[in-house]
Formats: sequence, structure tokens, C-alpha cells
Amino acid sequence: MSLGGGPITITDILWLGITRILEKVLMNIQPNPKAAILTEIMLAVFRMQGRLLKKGDELVKPLNLTSARWQVIGAVALAGKPLSAPQIAEAMGITRQGAQKQLNKMEKDGFFERCPNPYHQSSPLYALTDLGIRSFSDAMALETVWADGLVTDLSLQRLHETLQTLNVIHEQLDSPVPKKGDR
Repeated sequence: MSLGGGPITITDILWLGITRILEKVLMNIQPNPKAAILTEIMLAVFRMQGRLLKKGDELVKPLNLTSARWQVIGAVALAGKPLSAPQIAEAMGITRQGAQKQLNKMEKDGFFERCPNPYHQSSPLYALTDLGIRSFSDAMALETVWADGLVTDLSLQRLHETLQTLNVIHEQLDSPVPKKGDR
């Protein structure tokens, strides 16, 4: 009899095998309660990131933007000055290559103009054009309405505590990761 009620299949055998392997692995790993909660927070952040990107894409699609483009425009707008691809990547937690890919497309579409970088000739600065500034402003106007709807059932104190906790965890992520065999 299979897990689904019919004959046993190779999928059933593999699933049972994987389940038993996971049980054995997890029995040998017993994080302290705070580490277990942190793991749940990390998983929640991963799930939320995916949903934020999807909903962000929906939100800014009428502006000829995606979440990725919005991030890049946002980095420069919030800095208040032209930035290089590595600076944008660092500010938004994306790869330099990802930032550069968006910058190349957005420069062609008129959101950015390339400027010389007096400190690094091979890494130009990117300044927002009038279109880029308008697009960021329009995106933030939409985001404000969206965010107002998302926070209706949350207290200001809870939101501040969440932000503070996430910022502390972010800082802790600068510490070295363990190597295989560390316990």
C-alpha cells in the first residue's frame, strides 16, 4: 500500500528514504531555543522576500519598472547623488552583476545617465534622469498607499521592535560562518 492508498511506487520509497534521512540528521542537530527561533525568522524572511518581489513587480509594472529596477532607482534616489554599480549593489544587498545588468537596461530606457567617476575610471557613476526621478517618486507614492494598508493591524511599537531585531541580525551576519565539522 502506498502513501497515497494505491500500490507502492518508487516515489513512495524515495520519499520514505528521504524522510528517514532527514529525521536522523535533525536528531543530531539540536539548536538552542533562540537559534531555532532565528531559523524560523530566516525562513520567514526568505518567504517574505519572494512575496515582496512578486507584489513589488505588480505595484510598479504600470511605471515600466520591476522590483529589481525599483531597487536600483531607489538606491540612487535615497543616496541623493550618483552611484557606481558596486555602491548600488552594496546599498541594496544585490550582486554587482545584477545591479550592472539593470543599470545597462535602464540607461537605454532613459532612467539613468552615465557619468565619469573621478575616483575610478572603469566604474562609472549613474545619475537619475528626470524620468528616473519621476518614476521613483511615482513608485513611492504607490508604495505609501500599499504600506498604509499593510500596517493597519500592527502597532507602531511592534513595527519598531521588528525593524530593530532585523537590523541586529543583519549586523550579526557579518560574523564568520562555521566550517564543516565546527560544533
